[in-house]
Amino acid sequence: MAEPERALRPHEALNRAYWDAAADEYQALHQEQLARGEVWGIWQIPEDELRILGDVAGRDVIELGCGAAQWSIALARRGARPVGVDLSAAQLQHARRLQEEAGLAFPLLQASAEAVPLPDAAFDIAFCDHGAFTFADPYRTVPEAARLLRDGGLLAFNMSTQLLDLCWPPETEEVTDRLWIDYFGLHEVPTDEPDHVEFNLPYGEWIRLFRRSGFVVEDLVELRPDADAVSSYRSEAARAWARRWPMEQIWKVRRLPRRA
Repeated sequence: MAEPERALRPHEALNRAYWDAAADEYQALHQEQLARGEVWGIWQIPEDELRILGDVAGRDVIELGCGAAQWSIALARRGARPVGVDLSAAQLQHARRLQEEAGLAFPLLQASAEAVPLPDAAFDIAFCDHGAFTFADPYRTVPEAARLLRDGGLLAFNMSTQLLDLCWPPETEEVTDRLWIDYFGLHEVPTDEPDHVEFNLPYGEWIRLFRRSGFVVEDLVELRPDADAVSSYRSEAARAWARRWPMEQIWKVRRLPRRA
């Protein structure tokens, strides 16, 4: 399924080009870790331990920014009815390959998570592990997720913490133990890589955005790696940092009933 013709916003066009160029190397570099499927984040904390999504059997699930859809494939094996959405055609090529290898078939849609060409109230769960909630504008993705979810539906997404963003100087390759960028006004995260755009918000602004969009916050899970955790994304120094301060967090919010 291809995305209908729509003028992409500058950050969408930039991120699509970035991931189309990076997809092959990314999937090869992180293949072993990504193949595990139902694990959260760069430190691979199992869903069976965190129980973020709950029982997915028989549920309509949309993964926003699915990449090669390793998560959706794992959820399909548990009886979910997933739809994978990604802005990058190259990432979706990998998703189709992995679907075929797994002997599974479910819809894969090339689209921005800021404007998904699917009906209102079509899903029980919307989620991603980084994905769209790192690389798409939250002021558009959160209301769009609310539109896609049925009343009582779950939105859950993992992303970098504000503390990580604040403590990572744009010109370095490692996070530090001091603050470098401003917290107030956080939206597009400053980086030294002009080839893509990442996003985050202050905590209060996330909560206000959820409320405006028709969500109630159920939980904010701050992930802490095991002392011996290994990641293809981060160094041992980064693991030591993440043992002291949260590096990733999972927002878990619930769609309130729509007003009649």
